[in-house]
Amino acid sequence: MARLALAAALAAVPAAGALAAEALVIAHRGASGMLPEHTLAAKAAAHALGADCIEQDVVLTADGVPIVLHDIHLDTTTDVAAVFPDRARDDGRYYAADFTLAEVRRLSVTERRDLETGAAAFPGRFPVGQARFFVPTLAEELQLIQGMDAATGRTTCVYPEIKAPAFHRAEGLDVSAATLAVLRDHGYADDGDPVFLQTFDFQELNRLRRDLGWQGRLVQLIGENRWGIAPGTDFDHLRTPAGLAEVAQVADGIGPWIRHVATGAGVTPLVADAHAAGLVVHAYTLRADRLPPGVPDLAALVRLLVLEAGVDGLFTDFPGRTRAALEALPDTE
Repeated sequence: MARLALAAALAAVPAAGALAAEALVIAHRGASGMLPEHTLAAKAAAHALGADCIEQDVVLTADGVPIVLHDIHLDTTTDVAAVFPDRARDDGRYYAADFTLAEVRRLSVTERRDLETGAAAFPGRFPVGQARFFVPTLAEELQLIQGMDAATGRTTCVYPEIKAPAFHRAEGLDVSAATLAVLRDHGYADDGDPVFLQTFDFQELNRLRRDLGWQGRLVQLIGENRWGIAPGTDFDHLRTPAGLAEVAQVADGIGPWIRHVATGAGVTPLVADAHAAGLVVHAYTLRADRLPPGVPDLAALVRLLVLEAGVDGLFTDFPGRTRAALEALPDTE
């Protein structure tokens, strides 16, 4: 069934009456409910748990190497402050763009922490500071996933996100061009390859397609304007039918926040509007330990998003539990 789900998703056309269990399970930063996010261990666990796709957030080092890290800062998931105590910027933060790959190699990765208190962002997950993990390069992660696929006879799609392209440009770095070079070197280049490329920045989405010549699948991530994550991108507009029509000119899908898809008042029209525009919908993020108000458990959230809202894929910190919840749903055809 997982292989059927991937094939259906890669067709990039929402199928009316598709089986509920065919919704893609997208491992958000790997099996991050089990192991520290974006470590190779978390990605190996996600693969073993049957994820259809595995996500990579991509930022650049000072020497232009794409590494897999959730954001442009190193301080909430590594011991950078202990290893390089004098390398913070004036705002007190440690930026990946200020460190070479050789310097990043000296860091240990830990479970995400609150910057102010040092406490775990998600209490009850992998203990902070336990075991030894490192920040992987994008190339290393792609090689790992391809190796696991070769050993198991599976095809797992990769799902990189271009992080903060405007910030990188201001630093004299081109995160999009560097990411595309690594993807192409590893056989991900066109719409027949098992890859989705995503970004919150609508201007960068257009650049990827029209200027950089990316032929693979593109997904426009949808956030909230108040988050300030993509200057110049109006997420309120992109959620309208007119905005979705603009997205459909360059992209194959959208990645909305789950609260854009369903709220306490019920299901929104976003998925139906996106499907009408020819876009697939992959919603983020399902967390068994941080559920939306009024949702009793992960299985109920899966039912709401898949059966009632009709999403085509789910970003989840818990790929194994999400897969089990999907397979327990009744078929809808």
